[in-house]
Amino acid sequence: MVKILFSLTTHYFIVEDGGERSVCVTFGCFFFVKAMVILIVTESYLEFGLESGFSNFSESAMQFLEKQGLESRGPVSKLTFKLFLAVLCSLIGAFLTFPGLRLAQMHLDALNLATEKITQTLLHINFLAPLLMVLLWVKPITKDYIMNPPLGKESVPLMSEDTFDTMRLWIIILLCALRLAMMRSHLQAYLNLAQKCMDQMKKEAGRISTIDLQKMVARVFYYLCVIALQYVAPLVMVLHTTLLLKTLGNYSWGIYPESNSDTAVENNPLPSSLYSESPSVDGKMKVTVVQITMALGSLKNIFTPLLFRGLLSFLTWWIAACLFSTSLFGLFYHQYLTVA
Repeated sequence: MVKILFSLTTHYFIVEDGGERSVCVTFGCFFFVKAMVILIVTESYLEFGLESGFSNFSESAMQFLEKQGLESRGPVSKLTFKLFLAVLCSLIGAFLTFPGLRLAQMHLDALNLATEKITQTLLHINFLAPLLMVLLWVKPITKDYIMNPPLGKESVPLMSEDTFDTMRLWIIILLCALRLAMMRSHLQAYLNLAQKCMDQMKKEAGRISTIDLQKMVARVFYYLCVIALQYVAPLVMVLHTTLLLKTLGNYSWGIYPESNSDTAVENNPLPSSLYSESPSVDGKMKVTVVQITMALGSLKNIFTPLLFRGLLSFLTWWIAACLFSTSLFGLFYHQYLTVA
């Protein structure tokens, strides 16, 4: 989906007359500064686990290099790691600029078309879904309040930390399912732009040919595929990072997480037959396979679940934050700055 968003964004840079290129560059710079500010916030406010994950990664990498007979202070410094992460965040923010702006316009049109209170409530929840995802990692608002709720003098936690992590994953999945369920309403709201354009043309003076009118209506329907991609792509990105967070972070879908007992490969002794004085060809192949397996086991000790938890939690939070920021700006733009 990142590749699809990249392909859609490149078309905005090809167009010479429009201002889409300037919008993408402006939001990219804005999200770069925002990412640098977020990365210096302490873990007591935003609980990603990036600091502990990077420290564990550096220590494991240094131990691995020392076993290989190499002296190193670490594969990469913390400043370089955060700078690279900020550049990645700025690219993600630039790719999600126009999906967020388009979502705001479709949200306003869908609210005007909705007649039932339930549908309007679901549309509001769907629009605020990225904000709810963002608040899940704000420690003073969610985790501290749930783990230590103000219930008098005694603090009785409502759930364990593992249960809270599982609940956070389930909330993201449910919010993504809601956004997928409201996709039809948003696409229908976009298709109604053709009728709005025709009503606007009726108020204008002058004549227009039938062919030009057909082209204008067809242009709306042809662009529907792009609108659907802009609506679905951020949803798939959030789902992808969430599922990766569950798998690589060793989380569980259940309320009571299962205990993972991973056995290191280096603890398993090699068969004595592999160390014969005159090994055969099959023996050499087995030795090579075992050496490769041990190398993969060493890499597994470097890229630990603690690192993946911090990195994927931050990326999931960042995608939701970018989508909400751009959609909030689009809501303000389409409601107050555009000429009716």
